[in-house]
Amino acid sequence: MGIVSGLLLLPLAPVRGTAWIADHLLEEARRQVHDPRAVQARLAALNRALDEGAIGEAAFEREEERLLTLLERPARPAGRTTTTRRARRRHV
Repeated sequence: MGIVSGLLLLPLAPVRGTAWIADHLLEEARRQVHDPRAVQARLAALNRALDEGAIGEAAFEREEERLLTLLERPARPAGRTTTTRRARRRHV
């Protein structure tokens, strides 16, 4: 980036910095959601809640299914959306 463009874009630096931080936070959140150890810990907590009567059978089954799906399905790489994958399938 040249000096002139750097000076002209300087007022946008806080916006670019905020977007960078948001992207990294989203990436970390996705990583933690799909971390097998974290999912297994949530499954254990879910089983405890069912045993203690804190949740009902139907709620337990819904959440258990969601968590098991997270364990089975690998996390999507950052930056790829469902639309992008669909578009690539059509061209292949």
